[in-house]
Amino acid sequence: MDAPESESASSSATPPVAPKPPPVIPDRIAPAVLPSARLRSGGSGWKWVAVLLALGLLASLVVNLVLGGRKLGGMATHKEHSKHGASQLQEVVLEDDDSKDKIAVIEVTGVISDESGRNGSSLVESIRDQLDRAGEDEHVKAVILKVDSPGGEVLASDEIYRALARFQTNTDIPVIASMGSIAASGGYYISAPCRWIVANELTITGSIGVIFHTYNYRALMDKVGVRPGVVKSGKLKDMLSPDKRPEDELPEERQILAGMIDESFARFVQVIVDGRGWAAKENEKDKITDGHTLAPNWREFADGRILSGNQALKLGLVDEIGNFDTAVERALEIAGVESAKVVTYEAAPSFSNLLRLIGKSDARALQVNLGGVDLMPKLPQGRLYFMSPLHLH
Repeated sequence: MDAPESESASSSATPPVAPKPPPVIPDRIAPAVLPSARLRSGGSGWKWVAVLLALGLLASLVVNLVLGGRKLGGMATHKEHSKHGASQLQEVVLEDDDSKDKIAVIEVTGVISDESGRNGSSLVESIRDQLDRAGEDEHVKAVILKVDSPGGEVLASDEIYRALARFQTNTDIPVIASMGSIAASGGYYISAPCRWIVANELTITGSIGVIFHTYNYRALMDKVGVRPGVVKSGKLKDMLSPDKRPEDELPEERQILAGMIDESFARFVQVIVDGRGWAAKENEKDKITDGHTLAPNWREFADGRILSGNQALKLGLVDEIGNFDTAVERALEIAGVESAKVVTYEAAPSFSNLLRLIGKSDARALQVNLGGVDLMPKLPQGRLYFMSPLHLH
């Protein structure tokens, strides 16, 4: 009797629940795969890079087409040029006149230098390329050299002078200089070979001369206990070194430098005489009689002093007082045309230039500034300059 009761009680009891196993915690959580990691591992990200590159190339071609359409006849009439640099330039219209004739404007802005710029070419190369581009276009009747420069390196200025003189001789296309706020020293040097020079009455020009500028910091080195160690092959190998004491300089050092400066200055004077004399003869040949010739005493003012446009006119260093519009009107007269389209040349945007800009480093040069005084010169020292000393720092 007891067994069935015990069996019934046992069957009505709730069965025990088995405990859940503890969760498995992995030793390391797999990191999320970043897009850059996918690119490195050869994932589909490269497809997007290829798409972006293709879009960039397409955009470059569209920009070329649009800007090229601003030229007379657009891209369809654009001919291949013999010079590689000139072939990379495209024409942009500044003033549209319903005429097939053109006046090309070439700008010279800032310091004249042969250093390569951000686009890989120097100012000298850029001007040569633009002159080549203008000389190969039969519709270009005159060139305006728009100068706003305090001058610059002696050699770079002379290279531009030679390019302008050669261009006018080879093409018979006149170049008219239009001076802006400043066209001093090297800025005037490159204007001298032009057929006509226009200056504003307030233009700063002149500053005819050569300068060699450097720093001597030996006194500062002595104060901080720094002494240079020099081993040289000859007594003049370290001439005018910035760490030499003035009393240690040999007399020959200044004499050699003075000879180089005198030679460069004589070249400057001859460039002015030749340029202004040639322009006067050409103007006389074309019966243009309102230009100016060099005054008998002009060399008295070739001592480095700056001149206003009015003073330069009286000395015969410029032909006319006016502005850019005056230069355009004079260009039309000298070229013998009634109207012309005013154009300039710009480097055509290219995909390679875009990649070059993307790949440029953002590194900056160290700047030393004490109380607002910049001790780092902006121009390379130890060179000869056709330049106002106010712009050498």
